[in-house]
Amino acid sequence: MGRGDEPGWNVAQRFRLQPGELDEVRREIHGIVRERGRTGCTWEVGSHATPADLVDQLLARGLVDDEPNPLAVGMVLTEPPAQVPVGVEVRRAETPAEHLAAAKIAAIAFGGPEPTEAHPPDDPNNVVYLAFLDGKPVARASGSFGEHAVSLFGGSTLPEARGHGAYRALVAARWEDAVARGTPVLVTQAGQMSRPILARLGFREVCEIRILLDAFDQA
Repeated sequence: MGRGDEPGWNVAQRFRLQPGELDEVRREIHGIVRERGRTGCTWEVGSHATPADLVDQLLARGLVDDEPNPLAVGMVLTEPPAQVPVGVEVRRAETPAEHLAAAKIAAIAFGGPEPTEAHPPDDPNNVVYLAFLDGKPVARASGSFGEHAVSLFGGSTLPEARGHGAYRALVAARWEDAVARGTPVLVTQAGQMSRPILARLGFREVCEIRILLDAFDQA
């Protein structure tokens, strides 16, 4: 569950449904989302989801592809990343000013409204990282530290700073933290922009993901 109503930040996933369960599960998801004041969510259906025709069943119930990027790939890294750049400083965002800088970078990169304030994540296992070039924050990313791996998300770089290795440096920093805590595995959901970069770093593809929009309470 995200903090706002954007369906892409309010996500249902990891489906292992029995025949006849879909409508009940969908009602349950709608109830959870409505309790948080949201009007829609996305369903991320992996290639190992059950039943095998889950995407077709959801499309028949009115869900649609989440444009412009309804397809993603699950990728995993279990060895140190290749092509780690030099000259890029990465550290965890700690202060309100650093979290605001990270939020502004994400807003510019993803085309959202520029925030005026930002706060540390409520969950201490969710960590925000900043990458600096010449002392200026130019990229941000997040890591969610789970029992077996670290999930990567939210990687974004200011347009004028691309091509200097900030994205790769953020991956390397999260790998180092994953190793330090005894879970040397990174997992992520890659779109068309990040997929080739991650492949060059040594990530391998493990599944495909279809992303569907379920805008059930929108006028």
